[in-house]
Amino acid sequence: MRSQSYDPDLTPPWKRSAPVPEVPAEADLVVEDAGTGFCGAVVRVEKTAEGLTVTLEDRFGRHRVFPMTPGGFLLDGRPVTLVRPRSAPGPRGPLLSASGSIAVTDATARVARAGRIYVEGRHDAELVERVWGHDLRVEGVAVEFLEGVDDLPAIVSAFAPAPDARLGVLVDHLVPGSKESRIAASVSGADVLVVGHPFIDVWEAVKPASVGIPAWPRVPRGEDWKTGVCRTLGWRMTTGEAWQRILASVSSYKDLRPELLGAVEHLIDFVTEPAEP
Repeated sequence: MRSQSYDPDLTPPWKRSAPVPEVPAEADLVVEDAGTGFCGAVVRVEKTAEGLTVTLEDRFGRHRVFPMTPGGFLLDGRPVTLVRPRSAPGPRGPLLSASGSIAVTDATARVARAGRIYVEGRHDAELVERVWGHDLRVEGVAVEFLEGVDDLPAIVSAFAPAPDARLGVLVDHLVPGSKESRIAASVSGADVLVVGHPFIDVWEAVKPASVGIPAWPRVPRGEDWKTGVCRTLGWRMTTGEAWQRILASVSSYKDLRPELLGAVEHLIDFVTEPAEP
């Protein structure tokens, strides 16, 4: 018998699978992830290196991030494909930057000021850029990073702070009695402001719910903290890959702990305050 290729057009209509409808992932739309059963309202949609992701918030306030795969969600019990929502027609009010300030849309980046902000590491710098990048460019504030605080006294001396060239420094784990607090006290002055947050690493300044975890784990003393975090959370990835996952979960100041928000805002105000005549 001669074989014949299958012609889908010959399939009776009642046997054909209905196409999965596409639904815009508008804010507050409640859907269920088909794979895990997690049900929540849409908080945001982001573009990552792997594709589009959607963050859902359940009734307990927990956040989880899911890839927007075809047919990957249920709406009223039926499979749907979430797609990027259309932009709302017309502004609803002042456009805000990621830091929550009113965005300046008609200004070019200002020439860098003499004053600047130092942060402790690359991850700190990337997080500050993600949330405050717009504000810093408008104000003309450059951000550089240290490799730890041990070299801070030499850096401050070489920078030669002045009333019109103030220096602000953000330090991790700035708690009383620590090495960091002693170094901070040795360089602080009228034109040098050192502020910090109590977290072991800037990773902890990101709200756990935004990352999709219940809490930042405790890591035994003597173990590298970032490595311990990945181990405890079951993240089979390098610490660099883990940081990219964490950074991708941050879209605005709402994803950060207030201890970091207040510290960075204080530094920006300090280095942009006009010098007294």
